[in-house]
Amino acid sequence: MSQHIALFLFQAQGGGSALGMFIPMVLVFVLFYFLIIVPQRKRQKAVEAMLNNLKPGDKVVTGGGVYGTIVSIREDKRTVQLKIAENPVVRVEVARASISGLQETTEEKK
Repeated sequence: MSQHIALFLFQAQGGGSALGMFIPMVLVFVLFYFLIIVPQRKRQKAVEAMLNNLKPGDKVVTGGGVYGTIVSIREDKRTVQLKIAENPVVRVEVARASISGLQETTEEKK
C-alpha cells in the first residue's frame, strides 16, 4: 500500500516537473550571467581602453612584474619600448598585451 501512495505522490508532482526543472536552470543562468559575465566584460573593456590609450611617458608595469616608462609605441608590431633603467639606459621591447596596468603614482614621504 505504501508503494502505491509513493507512486501516486511521484506522479502528482511529475505533472509540472519539466517546467519546475527548467525554471531553476534559467534562474541559475541569469544569475551566472549578471554576477560573472557582465563584470568580466566591463574589466576587459577597461583593459582594452587602457592599452589603446598608452602614450610615451606613461609609467607601466608588465605582467611579468617589470616596471618601466614607455619610450615609443610601434603600431605595426603592437609593441612598446620601455625604459627600465637610467644609468646605463636600458630599453626593452614588449608586446602591448603584456602590459598589465599603469603604475600607481604615490608621492614618497621623506
